[in-house]
Amino acid sequence: MKKSYRIKKEKEFQEIIQTRQSFANRNFIVYASVCKGQPHFRVGISVGKKVGNAVMRNRVKRQIRQSLFELKVEISPEANFIVIARPAAVQLKTEEVKKNLIHVLNLAKII
Repeated sequence: MKKSYRIKKEKEFQEIIQTRQSFANRNFIVYASVCKGQPHFRVGISVGKKVGNAVMRNRVKRQIRQSLFELKVEISPEANFIVIARPAAVQLKTEEVKKNLIHVLNLAKII
């Protein structure tokens, strides 16, 4: 994904988390907020150390980014959201990651 689609700054993460709009399933937590007038959605991805070593964490992040890239057309352009991976996400294949993300994003009404 391009840099303009990413949320990287700690301040931006905190602003979205402060909205307290969270949605979850067994593998992911999504914090969402709405920002009117932006050309496309923005996403932040967080995978903590409980998930595994650096190789596993990077693998999960790549799977999340790939799934979001495939869902890019369906995601609301006014959405700003953060995806947090839970430890169970390590055992998922890419198709399962995509299916779980679709479920959580539907709960959050982002898709």
